[in-house]
Amino acid sequence: MEKYAAADTMWVLIGAFMVFFMQPGFAMVETGFTRAKNAGNIVMKNFMDLCLGSIVFWIIGFGLMFGTDIGGLIGAPDFFVQNDYGASYPSWAFFIFQTVFCATAATIVSGAMAERTKFSVYCIYSILISAVIYPVSGHWIWGGGWLGAMGFHDFAGSTAVHMVGGVAALVGAKILGPRIGKYNADGSVNAIPGHSLTLGALGVFILWFGWFGFNGGSTVLTSMGRIFVTTNMAAASAATATMFLTWLRYGKPDVSMTLNGALAGLVAITAGCDAVSVPGAFVIGIIAGLVIVFAVEFFDQIARIDDPVGAISVHGVCGALGTLLVGVFAVDGGLLYGGGSELLIIQATGVAAVAAYIGIVMTLIFQILDKTIGLRVSTREEIAGLDMEEHGLASSYADFMPAAEDFHGAVTAQEAAEAGASFTHVTAALPAAGRPKMTKIVIITSQLRFEILKETLDKLGITGMTVTKVLGYGLQKGNTEYYRGAEVSVHLLPKVKVELVVSAIPVAAVVAAAKKVLYTGKYGDGKIFIYDVENVVKIRTGEEGYEALQDEPIEA
Repeated sequence: MEKYAAADTMWVLIGAFMVFFMQPGFAMVETGFTRAKNAGNIVMKNFMDLCLGSIVFWIIGFGLMFGTDIGGLIGAPDFFVQNDYGASYPSWAFFIFQTVFCATAATIVSGAMAERTKFSVYCIYSILISAVIYPVSGHWIWGGGWLGAMGFHDFAGSTAVHMVGGVAALVGAKILGPRIGKYNADGSVNAIPGHSLTLGALGVFILWFGWFGFNGGSTVLTSMGRIFVTTNMAAASAATATMFLTWLRYGKPDVSMTLNGALAGLVAITAGCDAVSVPGAFVIGIIAGLVIVFAVEFFDQIARIDDPVGAISVHGVCGALGTLLVGVFAVDGGLLYGGGSELLIIQATGVAAVAAYIGIVMTLIFQILDKTIGLRVSTREEIAGLDMEEHGLASSYADFMPAAEDFHGAVTAQEAAEAGASFTHVTAALPAAGRPKMTKIVIITSQLRFEILKETLDKLGITGMTVTKVLGYGLQKGNTEYYRGAEVSVHLLPKVKVELVVSAIPVAAVVAAAKKVLYTGKYGDGKIFIYDVENVVKIRTGEEGYEALQDEPIEA
């Protein structure tokens, strides 16, 4: 340690470890805010962002970002990091710190494109952004490029890391399109809640902790005290502002949005955590906490860009916002401190340039991938869940929490309408005398066929049904699965059980319709059970028997 300061070296390495720990934080946030059937896929994407990114950033990305400047636009390639980049700490300490920053930029896109993106295509994207895309704009800001020379201030990456990931997420989610069932034909929006708010909260706490390394690790020990305080203050004030705003707008404080609020504050303060005062950080956090609510609503309800975790708003919008606010709140040169508009103009120039660069490049890349390999999984794969279709996992939770399927009205509306087109409402004459026969029909079948069955039964005139998500297996003992190379003996498959009682509608008509739309000729089509019913009582009116099964009372 003769050449390097031991304390600075250790702090940079500790900061790198803390930023590394943000990777599971992102994984938990994204997993918790999406559905259980995609949990394994989310974890895998976040994991491979780090793995693939570490390799290609070492091979080429680091050199393009920090190599000898070429015209202010790019660094000279330094394959496998051969040159010396040390300051008060060694090159390898600097390299590992920058590697985990690169992984952070890459993984932001995962959440916005969750639940419908092909894993193979995502891996290609991850390689490209870590190898070339992120390093180029990063060089402009941190590697001696033209933005840094202008005086553009982005201390720890509101633009260089977060806005880069947020703009890429915006482009990807737009080209990819919304998840099945997110938007109805009439334009209304379906909320698709995540499966574990506790996982999402855990992820936010991990990210908040890691952010002290993200921001504080970008400087040496003697300077980090105020950075820690401004970082924490912005997160706290942002979350508080979001809580109160959602309380006013929705009638109750929204938990998931408040969690996003904390992340919005952290992203916004990242650019100026070293340059603003603690009161300035407090105000920046409040602004970000308010903006995030309207940004999420805008993309979800107006732009109709489906972002399951709010990554575009948190990282893209608040990354740009935080960078601009440096020009307002910076103690040295900010608009509020008598510095005029010069810094604000420089900040706006940097934000616009990076946003345009990432937007254009990512549009080209995602369009090429979409036209060649295809960005999106099939409808069937998306409904079944990417855990099963992409990774052979029926559930990421094994015996603890089976991944039950969620159904939304628009899931397979077109297919269902076509399948049920041949069936029309059936009306049976009211029996002249005697007690009419009532029959209970129970249909157990694949979740993938439920919407088709429901549409068909509606056309027959069924007035009500009970639907239950169940687990089970037939003679085939479920699908064959393997875990770490060993076959899983018996696997309970997710099924749906539909129960209905009919009297006016002939049983034969219901059975014929169900058989027609459920038949595929493969194991798992399901079974139909038929039972006699002794009596039915409608609680609201007190009607019994045949009359209790009708929508309107039958007059004698």
